[in-house]
Amino acid sequence: MSYRRFSDCSVSERLLYTCFIALLSVGYVFAMVMIFITVAPVDGEPGLSATDIGIKYHGNRSSTRLERALVGSMKYNRTGAEFETIVSWIRDGGPEARFDTEISPIFTERCVQCHNPDSGMGIPDLTGYGLVMELVRADTGETVGDLVRVSHIHLFGLGFVFYLLGRIFILTEIPVWLKRTVVVIPFVAIAVDIGSWWFTKYAHLFAYAVLIGGALMGLSFAFQALISLYQMWFFKDRFERTRERSGEYRRRRQG
Repeated sequence: MSYRRFSDCSVSERLLYTCFIALLSVGYVFAMVMIFITVAPVDGEPGLSATDIGIKYHGNRSSTRLERALVGSMKYNRTGAEFETIVSWIRDGGPEARFDTEISPIFTERCVQCHNPDSGMGIPDLTGYGLVMELVRADTGETVGDLVRVSHIHLFGLGFVFYLLGRIFILTEIPVWLKRTVVVIPFVAIAVDIGSWWFTKYAHLFAYAVLIGGALMGLSFAFQALISLYQMWFFKDRFERTRERSGEYRRRRQG
């Protein structure tokens, strides 16, 4: 029984696959950039670490959700003086009088353009004192509702990405055992990565599993994309190599 390979594909089909892989690759890079912008700064140190992951999902019980956001995803939306003012207010117990005179103007200028009930972005509402005070509690990490929301988005999205990339990758000519391993790894990595979000919420140690799952996904994506592109345009199968050698042999005999 014969199977299709890249040598059976037309140039149009190869161009389609190439453009699709290029688009996925750009999207994957932007996803990594977003992670480094929103998660890596959480512990106040450069680079993405298990500590960052642990704080995101398990929380920092000596801090608050509002402070975590101000040193993480919202770091570039406030000045150092504004950060000190907000932290001082939190440490003072969050009095409403200070909120009206000092904190509310900062949020109005910097935050409520997005953090309002009409934004439809699924992020905390910062338009009133009572709403803000819900974030001035011990940081217990992502809520169960947040985890459900991001888990189902990532499961569907990453599942489709690696299914479609895998459909292209199986046209490569590599050992069967290696091909089968490579197409399965990203799905195992997705389960490890997203499953560990939930475990990390209750035990910081699982943050390392999140990093391992993410690394496996990235390596699998790069391997499938690069090998597919190489074999699409530069690889010659055994039949083609044999045919070229036969043609060269005949030319030498004739010469």
